[in-house]
Amino acid sequence: MAETTIDSTLSFEVFPPNSKVGVDKLTKTLDDLKELHPSFISVTCSNHNVDYEKNTIKLAKHVHNELNLPAMVHMPAAYVNKEQVSRILNELEELNINQVLALRGDIVDDHAPETDFKYASDLTRFIKSQKPNFEVSGACYPEVHPESTNRIDDIKHLKEKVDAGCDQLITQLFYDNEQFYRFQEECSIANINVPILAGIMPIINRKQALHVLENCAAHLPKKFLSILDKYKDNPIALRDAGLAYAIDQIVDLVTNDVSGIHIYTMNDSETAKHIYKNTSSFFKFED
Repeated sequence: MAETTIDSTLSFEVFPPNSKVGVDKLTKTLDDLKELHPSFISVTCSNHNVDYEKNTIKLAKHVHNELNLPAMVHMPAAYVNKEQVSRILNELEELNINQVLALRGDIVDDHAPETDFKYASDLTRFIKSQKPNFEVSGACYPEVHPESTNRIDDIKHLKEKVDAGCDQLITQLFYDNEQFYRFQEECSIANINVPILAGIMPIINRKQALHVLENCAAHLPKKFLSILDKYKDNPIALRDAGLAYAIDQIVDLVTNDVSGIHIYTMNDSETAKHIYKNTSSFFKFED
């Protein structure tokens, strides 16, 4: 019997810490993540570009050139201008980093946005015009962007982003795989044919669970809500059940040929290691 071809990739997201304790924790986390052979590690940034080059690019440099892992740098369109982007792209090229996640970014009430890039598609187009060899990823929402009026309009804007030069898409977190499969089908109908990586955030504690319930626009299936309700006062059981739920999601997605899984680690390597231990046979890793 012929072996099944495994094409799905595994990648992780980390964020720059804002304390010495956070730095120490992230250093250990990155050392652990290196052993999991990710296809890349993405590095987030703040909403309004505070210390962007000092924090985000410094961390990406460490990932790429000291840990020898492919790094992807987040870049918020709303809070950069053309001059900044040109300088940052040159700096990234000197560091041998050529992956960027182009986002619009959240608009912060007390920080007026720049005016050069209104949408992520504008930033994507500019990056490709400056550095055609760069790989530009884009964000997407399986259950519609919170500011979109409807699904059709959302897919239309996503198509514009891809046509601007976006090489792949990474989804916002979701907990209902059926919503993701519906989204994939809609993208296919709209001739959006770039790889779509599924963003997964395992729920491992009550604080995180409450944040999801209060702020997540994603559909929360009955099974997921039952876990949160039953184990809300049992932190160990909630962690174990949350990890089990994420693993079930991942196995189902990979079985259905998802292009890749992107784990929102929250700088916690134990979560990533647990998922890797239970799913590594499903992924394609570089030699």
